[in-house]
Amino acid sequence: MTFRQATFEDAGLILKFIRELAEYEKMGDLVVADEATLREELFEKRHAEVIFAMIDGEEVGFALFFHNFSTFLGRSGIYLEDLYVRPAFRGRGIGTAIFHELGRIAKERKCGRLEWWCLDWNEPSIRFYKSLGAEAMSDWTVYRIAGETLKKLGAD
Repeated sequence: MTFRQATFEDAGLILKFIRELAEYEKMGDLVVADEATLREELFEKRHAEVIFAMIDGEEVGFALFFHNFSTFLGRSGIYLEDLYVRPAFRGRGIGTAIFHELGRIAKERKCGRLEWWCLDWNEPSIRFYKSLGAEAMSDWTVYRIAGETLKKLGAD
């Protein structure tokens, strides 16, 4: 298995992975991203990065991540927005390898932590994360403002 950074030309493939993940998470109807937006956000503005896990020249998994910052640590961290391994390739250690690659990137960049969210019902993923030594942040609640509420919040 090898890894490669996504390039501008990969926007369609990234969108395909996003849609597959959304279907798995029973949220396929929520995907509004398109290739043009991904090109702009990922490769022109560089708001996030994507790595692909490769087997025999084929992309079999991906991770989309970006940097956040911990004021308490005084260091940046990596926030993993999405990790997905295609169903035919699950159970082969690809997810673990992706986490090891993210850990390598975090270490190289001197990050203080690696974080992500997980749906409460996704027991297979929760077991997997715990097997890596991850800890649930049970004392924290995620809040979100989006859509029309965000537009109102940002109005003059």
